[in-house]
Amino acid sequence: MTIRVQREDFDTAAELERLSAGNPRIGAVVTFTGLVRDFTSEQSASSQQSMVLEHYPGMTERQLAAILAEAESRWPLESALIIHRYGELAPGDRIVLVVTASAHRQAAFEANAFLIDWLKTKAPFWKLEQAGGGRRWVEAKTSDDDAAARWQG
Repeated sequence: MTIRVQREDFDTAAELERLSAGNPRIGAVVTFTGLVRDFTSEQSASSQQSMVLEHYPGMTERQLAAILAEAESRWPLESALIIHRYGELAPGDRIVLVVTASAHRQAAFEANAFLIDWLKTKAPFWKLEQAGGGRRWVEAKTSDDDAAARWQG
């Protein structure tokens, strides 16, 4: 199980190859890649020029490790990977990669969905959108909280 918080981009294909290499118990690999959209969260007419992601080193990695440990306790994972970027990103840039691998597809799908939902609500990242000459912090969304709530209990 691997967690990386980094400024630099990642190669999805290379990460998938590393994750599953040499493990014949893996029967399913599920991936999610989050990208920077070309519009602001309010979907206004102004195009987003960039997004700056900030985090607290150390605290962020600890929280991601706790989220991943929770997934491991719920599903029989052979391997998992979370890569989350920070810094200034442009529309189309990759932000996050979540990969789960298991002997069976259902566990891989469910664990991946869980990790994505909990990353959106529990990972300490802050997003600053820059568009149309202005800047604004992205607020938490009720829809993200609702998605994460299905995994409670």
